[in-house]
Amino acid sequence: MKKQQGINQRLYSIPEAAAYLGRSVCGVREMIWDGKLRKVQWDRRIYVDKNDLDELIEKNKQLFTD
Repeated sequence: MKKQQGINQRLYSIPEAAAYLGRSVCGVREMIWDGKLRKVQWDRRIYVDKNDLDELIEKNKQLFTD
């Protein structure tokens, strides 16, 4: 997916999603296969919705308690 200036990108390729999450490409694929992350399939290409990435981050946030 080609990035354009001034337009907010909603769908990320798997490598872009991996960079966004700070994970490996294999790690993102594994999350998709495990059902932890939904995919958007457009023809033969697979994307991940930015909203789903943000939701995954929010669900995995934890407070440190001692």
